[in-house]
Amino acid sequence: MSRVLYIDDDAGLRRLAERSLKRRGYDVTLAERGADGVALAAAERFDLVAVDHYMPGMDGLETLEQLRALPHPPPVVYVTGSEEGSVAVSALKAGAADYVVKSVGKDFFDLLANAFDQVLARTSLEAAAREAEEKLRGSNARLEALLREVNHRVANSLQLVSALVQMQSANLTDEGAKLALQDTQRRIAAIGQVHRRLYTADNVESVDMQEYLAALVDELAQTWSSQESPRALKLAADPVLLPTDRAVSLGVIVNELVSNACKYAYAPNVAGEIRIELTRDGDNFFVLAVEDDGCGMTENAGPRGTGLGTRVIRAMAQSLQSAVEYDPAHRGVRAILRAAIA
Repeated sequence: MSRVLYIDDDAGLRRLAERSLKRRGYDVTLAERGADGVALAAAERFDLVAVDHYMPGMDGLETLEQLRALPHPPPVVYVTGSEEGSVAVSALKAGAADYVVKSVGKDFFDLLANAFDQVLARTSLEAAAREAEEKLRGSNARLEALLREVNHRVANSLQLVSALVQMQSANLTDEGAKLALQDTQRRIAAIGQVHRRLYTADNVESVDMQEYLAALVDELAQTWSSQESPRALKLAADPVLLPTDRAVSLGVIVNELVSNACKYAYAPNVAGEIRIELTRDGDNFFVLAVEDDGCGMTENAGPRGTGLGTRVIRAMAQSLQSAVEYDPAHRGVRAILRAAIA
């Protein structure tokens, strides 16, 4: 049974409203003045309050304002005279859920009960929607926390694998095998960098490539640049957000292209610059360019080294539904990839 509070200074109308609403199944409490009604609403829980406009002391609009200021305000149906449309509009703007025009006869109580029914039904739907939204927010928060934990564990696992590869490399005497394991370690680090960023960021579904590439390029510079063979790695990246799997593919491609440029573009004792650019191409695409001013590529020449890096680049580009192309007019090597953001 819904509890309603009816506030009206007219004693006869209060009694008629009480009888009429009780016949319709409402539990009715009456108040003569606005201050009395506000005090009752503050002390007890009501599903709905009806407020008359003209009352001595505190009028209906003042009463409505104080009811709306309660910690848990009930919905209010405002009761006005037949010629007071502006008052009804003011009440609705102040937060009333509905209004009813006061009249003589049974029609008024029928309209009042219908307004109560509609307001309570609407309030129930709004409460159910808020509850569902709150549950959804809680579910999303739990899923995001779970994803962060997963990414944290993946990053830790990749770090462990990288450490094992490094230990294995340190125990080898074959220089070619050591270099191959070091390349593998860098590929693992490029993937691990993605997951480290995911579990420390607010967004667990996408990676800020500007920040990610800055960290990756910094790691590559520390790996490849030395006093004997200085390598200057310069990054210019737009703030592009990529889904996790696409960020991993792009990170591995950057790792391979930059590593190849550091190894093969310049002689071992010659300083060299490698430039990495990531730019947006409209709203839905990005373009990656990695270039150097080194010795360039010989036409139709086979891959230098094992060729694994070339296959890795091709596989990662295919996962982005794209391909890496080379600019034949560039003095050194300029590799370009254009792909969709999502």
